[in-house]
Amino acid sequence: MASRESDRDDLLCEATALVERAELKIADYDEPIVVGFRRDGSASFFFGPDPVYQFNSVGELRRAYVSELLYKAERGSLCALRRERNEAEVALVRSNLTLDETAALLMALRGRLTHLHEALANGSYTLLGRVPADAEVVGRILNWLAALPPIVEIAHVPNVR
Repeated sequence: MASRESDRDDLLCEATALVERAELKIADYDEPIVVGFRRDGSASFFFGPDPVYQFNSVGELRRAYVSELLYKAERGSLCALRRERNEAEVALVRSNLTLDETAALLMALRGRLTHLHEALANGSYTLLGRVPADAEVVGRILNWLAALPPIVEIAHVPNVR
């Protein structure tokens, strides 16, 4: 994930799979937030380089990147993948999340999305950039967040479709 200012600029400019996207600054977050949508309506939220949440077209969580762990959906549950490096290779070590771990991750996700929704709804944000330049991305983000159910569902597969 992006770790330098120039990487964040690249995300807004080069994340071409996200056909509409915006970079926002809100209170209580040191890093800008990038939110984007694929052609099918799938949304991605980048709260700086970490955390990142990616959803499918029906609003189910399909992937997340939190505290240097990659989470992916499998049959309605989450598993975590941790990179372990040695001199010869990088291995992904997998572990299934417990119900408590899943609940904690979803609670943190919901808190961030709620805070973002409130900031956008009351106008306490700065739009740092958007692609395309004339897109009404903030309105689309507001609509997407308003339609998200109180309890976020986990997708059956980590893929967009």
